[in-house]
Amino acid sequence: MNNRQTVFLIRHGKTSWAESGRHTGRTDIPLSGEGRREAAILKPVFENVDICLVLSSPLKRAFETCEIAGLSERSRKEPDLMEWDYGAYEGLTTSEIREKVPLWTVFTHPVPGGEKIEEVARRADRVIGEIRRQEGNIVIFSHGHFLRVMASRWLGMDPSCGRFFPLGTSTLSVFDYEHEYPAIRTWNGPLLTSACALSRLEEQSRMKGSEVREQKRG
Repeated sequence: MNNRQTVFLIRHGKTSWAESGRHTGRTDIPLSGEGRREAAILKPVFENVDICLVLSSPLKRAFETCEIAGLSERSRKEPDLMEWDYGAYEGLTTSEIREKVPLWTVFTHPVPGGEKIEEVARRADRVIGEIRRQEGNIVIFSHGHFLRVMASRWLGMDPSCGRFFPLGTSTLSVFDYEHEYPAIRTWNGPLLTSACALSRLEEQSRMKGSEVREQKRG
């Protein structure tokens, strides 16, 4: 485990289905115009981050976010990062599903014809295992419900705890470590706010590095 590692997790930009609250699992729809504009915020930020690995869901809305952020040429499409397979509930809103199944959530109830939560958790565990074998910083482009399961598994929690981690589209989250313990440094940060904060941290890091070099020369 590399406890100096930082993992940047981006939930893709807005789509027409996301804006209407429809469950978008394996339906491969592109970003909306607003989603593309939001993704562009990331491009200047990651130009200054030392990255050893970029992984993206192969679904269009995630990989398009990766492309606009300027990281697609360095990326690998990873099927384990795909969104939950919602089966018969694909394209439906939570309100529509609850007309038949009161109090339904994807974390606590079955998904007919789709993935079990244990299957999604196994995918998340494989991604986390690969992350922890790396020596440097990593950028992940993925989807809302999958990343919520991944957050719970990063902390060693039951995957159903993903219900406690709401996550909007066009958001940046940061995983790292507090001493030797896996931690979530930032969660559900709007891209513009998070990107500005990340830029400030990078600038501070460069300034500290320059000060150290000056002291050594002195």
